[in-house]
Amino acid sequence: MARITYIEYDGTEHVVDVPNGLTVMEGARDNGIPGIEADCGGACACSTCHVYVAEEWIEKLPPREAMEADMLDFAWDPDPVRSRLTCQLKVTDALDGLVVTMPEKQI
Repeated sequence: MARITYIEYDGTEHVVDVPNGLTVMEGARDNGIPGIEADCGGACACSTCHVYVAEEWIEKLPPREAMEADMLDFAWDPDPVRSRLTCQLKVTDALDGLVVTMPEKQI
């Protein structure tokens, strides 16, 4: 299980424990965290679960695969380094302490 901090665009923080095996997106959805819409349900077919990863976590996450990189082109104000799709981040103990911030809006 990993404790993940989701920060809304307005600065509101939500700290939740997310079971291993789920995605960071599913953790937000299952805990009613606003700002991650996940319109495609986690199929990496939209960009509505876009977040900015805290800088200290960038190198700790697996690299983006091509499909995620392509979908980030459709995200609201993507950052070339910090942007990730939460549906592509599988929760493990290694993500304990992860901090993500939602963009102003999802497209």
